[in-house]
Amino acid sequence: MLGANWLRTQFGAAELARLAATAALGDPMATAELSSSSVRARLAVVEVLITSWGCPPLDGDVLRHAPRLRAVLHAAGSVRGHVGRAVFDRGILVTTAADANAQPVARYTLAAILWAAKKAPFLAADARTHRDDWSYRQRHGELGGSPTVVLVGFSRVGRRVARLLQLVGDMKVLVVDPFADPAAVATAGAELVTMAEALPRADVLSLHAPLRPATRHMIGGAELAALPPGATLINTARGGLVDSAALEQACRAGLHAVLDVTDPEPLPRSSVLYELPNVVITPHVAGSLGAETRAMTASALTELERYAAGLPPLAAVTAESLELQA
Repeated sequence: MLGANWLRTQFGAAELARLAATAALGDPMATAELSSSSVRARLAVVEVLITSWGCPPLDGDVLRHAPRLRAVLHAAGSVRGHVGRAVFDRGILVTTAADANAQPVARYTLAAILWAAKKAPFLAADARTHRDDWSYRQRHGELGGSPTVVLVGFSRVGRRVARLLQLVGDMKVLVVDPFADPAAVATAGAELVTMAEALPRADVLSLHAPLRPATRHMIGGAELAALPPGATLINTARGGLVDSAALEQACRAGLHAVLDVTDPEPLPRSSVLYELPNVVITPHVAGSLGAETRAMTASALTELERYAAGLPPLAAVTAESLELQA
């Protein structure tokens, strides 16, 4: 298990009992580093690593000290920070708990979309300075109605948001994703379109794509300018998907934004986005926090139990699939 802090957060008595019932645990059981002599001695006999956020890279040097390593079971979302080609070249099994982490992100996004339809968070900011005159409601355009929501990325989170919006009803949902299955999109109650088709129709533009070289700044000045007046951008994915300079300019001009991620993160103290009442910034809290992380632990422990029983994994990550994942 990597990361003593995350061990305390993600493993309570029930989780530790489940872990001990499946695996032989040694000392140290948890670590935030992989270079000390005591940890290297443990690596020499370890067959399975349960990892979480902050795990050091499992590079060639680490793997040379872990000749018996057969599986890396991630009790969090993306494995991109610590799993690379060296792990896959060794044929080591890699799994992720990203499905469990997608749940709170989707719920946060749903709440942001529903509030954005009435411009509630932006009106709340205005209320601080317009205390005796409610005419400020008109500054944010039409309130309520049946918004058109554009989801960029039919990812784990994007799919869940589409299904949640289907339950809410009374919203048109468009999906932009060149890799998405049109039938799956239709089953989720959405329509697959191109970015050019989607942007002029987007009352809400919600980002759910992975950050890759091809997607960096995929939302730039031209894309933001194509949004209709009164639109809201929601980003719970990666800050680098959006050109920050273009975003500042668009928000100055009236674009609404709900940003749980930014580029850089956190934003510089001088960023104008802090000052604008039409922008809401939260400190990367959409994903699993506190007790929510136990769902990811349960996912990793299920993978461990399946591994011990000789069963196939439920959420394997391959070198190929990692190219399309966050």
